[in-house]
Amino acid sequence: MGFKKSLGMGIMSGMLGLALVGGATYAYFSDTETSTYTFAAGTLDLSVNPTEFVNLDNLKPGDSMSRTFELINKGSLNIKDVTLKTDYTLIDAKGDNTEDFAKHIQVEFLYNMDKLNEVVYETTLADLKNMTPDAVADNIFGNNGLAVGDLNDLVVKFNFVDNGNDQNQFQGDSLKLTWTFVANQMGGEEK
Repeated sequence: MGFKKSLGMGIMSGMLGLALVGGATYAYFSDTETSTYTFAAGTLDLSVNPTEFVNLDNLKPGDSMSRTFELINKGSLNIKDVTLKTDYTLIDAKGDNTEDFAKHIQVEFLYNMDKLNEVVYETTLADLKNMTPDAVADNIFGNNGLAVGDLNDLVVKFNFVDNGNDQNQFQGDSLKLTWTFVANQMGGEEK
């Protein structure tokens, strides 16, 4: 073998040895563990029963009617409070109204049967519509909250107020009332 061949073989052998030694320094034991986490959001589910609890016709001044309804927490989270938004649509049958029919419908939130309250609040539908949902919640429902699975039985009395004056302009008129109940969650907490 020639000197060049021997030198080339020596260099190649040296490089191979270095590669084996260098490769060996990167070999190590390892172990891997995996941790998984689940984040599941709770639910707010406020139910009103019945959903249509007032459907009256042939009203005249002086008539009154009481109705009971339930607010039920069917969710998985406690409800901090319930707000109420009132809206209504008036249908003026003859087009002769000079006043808002809703100003003549008095609403009495009589009592919360579950919490044994007496008369809670009294106003007209027109005034109730102009109240903020938070003000309604403070005056009617209080800030007692509603725990998971709990229900509140509420009684509402509607009065077509006889003001002693001519109320003929309301003959044949109708009013469609919409109450929107909004459940608000409790504040966040350390888990």
